[in-house]
Amino acid sequence: MPEATQIAAPTTPPPQPPPEGGPGSKRAAAVLLGIGPEVATAVFKQFGEGELRLVAMGAKGLRRMTPTAVPDALSAFVQAMELIGGDMLAGDEVLRGIAARAHGDAAARRAFDGVLPPPPPDEVLGPVSQADPEALAMVLQHEQPQTVALVVSSLDSARASAVVDRLPEKQRPDILRRMATIDSVSPEVLREIGQALTSELRALVAGGMRKVDGKSIALEILRRCSAAQQGEVISEIEKENQQLAVELRGKLFTFEDLKALADRDLQTLLREIDTNKLALALKGATPELKQKFLSNLSARAAEMLEDDLGAMGPVKLSTVESAQGDIAKLALEVAQQGRITIVGASEAMV
Repeated sequence: MPEATQIAAPTTPPPQPPPEGGPGSKRAAAVLLGIGPEVATAVFKQFGEGELRLVAMGAKGLRRMTPTAVPDALSAFVQAMELIGGDMLAGDEVLRGIAARAHGDAAARRAFDGVLPPPPPDEVLGPVSQADPEALAMVLQHEQPQTVALVVSSLDSARASAVVDRLPEKQRPDILRRMATIDSVSPEVLREIGQALTSELRALVAGGMRKVDGKSIALEILRRCSAAQQGEVISEIEKENQQLAVELRGKLFTFEDLKALADRDLQTLLREIDTNKLALALKGATPELKQKFLSNLSARAAEMLEDDLGAMGPVKLSTVESAQGDIAKLALEVAQQGRITIVGASEAMV
């Protein structure tokens, strides 16, 4: 048999001694030994792993140095510090720059110029800074926009966002615009505002006040009234608040509600509606309502309306909604004249 070939096992290279640091790392290690464990610990906490490695290399290099290495390093360190102290103005600027890089320009400016930091919100606003966003929004919605902007700008971002979300939608643009221009505010002004709002918040909580949707409740009640009663109420509201009357009228009876009309009433209404406006309104109607209208037209009129709808291209949603609103308003007017019957939610037909 041929002799087995002996395979030599791989040899592990002998461990290499760790590299020794250069003169700078040796001096740094010597200084850290000289200042004692407590101070050295505080210095080590500021080091990253790279700096620690350099100090470790320097410490290993100290083994080959003379016994005077540590005192010599400390003497050189003290001399270097004394040279820096020769120009106090330059030292102030150097440290100011370092502080700015570490903590930002504003904090450095306050520290080096002796300016006190701004007081925390809970110190100037008091309980307002920790108030429930819902309650605070209920109080703020009755204040001037500038006051609201000052208060919200002084809250933490999460609470400020929650408060703004609960303010009336129409108030938000003006408040946010004013907030965007605020860069400073007097603590005295905020403290005065905070005291006033705190009193209002306490009164609100003590009175058990809660947020309600009165408009929706009023609409629900109006829907249960006859068309004549609805017309009377809306007319009275219109004398004081025309915009509110328009909003209530638009929500009181919608175009989609026309599907509840009796066929005879719908035929009466159709004689009052402009054909082009009806086509626009039906562009966004449900299939059920569209069929309701078509079935109450003559065969010829229904065919022409379907042709118009088929030939109609894309239409803005606002245009469709405007046409639907006009027809719904017309239906209310015809009902108030007694020519058609709109069945309320509480009324039954026999």
